Amino acid sequence: MSAPSEFSEKTCLDSLEGALQKYGFAYEQAVAMRPLLEEYGLKNWESFATSWNNLGVDRYMADNGRYRRRRYATYSVSENAIIRKAHQPHYQSRDYNTLNGGIERLFKPITQAAGSHPALLAVLAVLRRIATNLTPENLHPKTWHAEVHQFRIEANASFAGQPTPEGLHQDGVDWVCVLMVHRENITSGTTTIYDLNRNPAGSFTLTNAMDAAFVNDSRVYHGVTAITPLDTTRPAYRDVLVVTLRHE
Repeated sequence: MSAPSEFSEKTCLDSLEGALQKYGFAYEQAVAMRPLLEEYGLKNWESFATSWNNLGVDRYMADNGRYRRRRYATYSVSENAIIRKAHQPHYQSRDYNTLNGGIERLFKPITQAAGSHPALLAVLAVLRRIATNLTPENLHPKTWHAEVHQFRIEANASFAGQPTPEGLHQDGVDWVCVLMVHRENITSGTTTIYDLNRNPAGSFTLTNAMDAAFVNDSRVYHGVTAITPLDTTRPAYRDVLVVTLRHE
């Protein structure tokens, strides 16, 4: 999806919503996403991105991997307010996560600073706007339940990092946003999209900070290919923000 030569909120939203309506997913580069997020309050991006340096190891990996770090939080999101909920476990049924589903997973909470950061609030507001615009009016919830995940996937000479170790999947929500935060010394990490018949529908690589993917979770499957280091003597990782919405 090409970026508009001159930014306008309407142009970027129209582009995202048009692709979501037609294909069930949308990809937008940072050159368009950043000004859209700024319209919704984004500022001080670097201080938000730095918070990925303080995540906890995901100890629930059924493949015994220790390549994923994360933090987690939930919110109630409406037109007038974004309210953080009390910390709670993350749960997915095995219907949606055959590897790690079926149990409550209690991850470290997103820090107060990151959880109230203007960058995160802007992403929540944009995703709510898109979700509301694309949901039939008679099905609009008063509030959306949002789940926010900070992920760092690491790789080294001994193992590849698996951004989606469960493979091609759906998340069991209504809407998904994946925002690139940082790539360090890695190759691959390509997002793959398939329709409900498991036919390829598209692929792209989130490369720059604020490159974004949006998914209508009921219409497509998605996955991300494994990452490997470019230079095995240096740290190699992929940092992303994942935000999902479902009816409260």
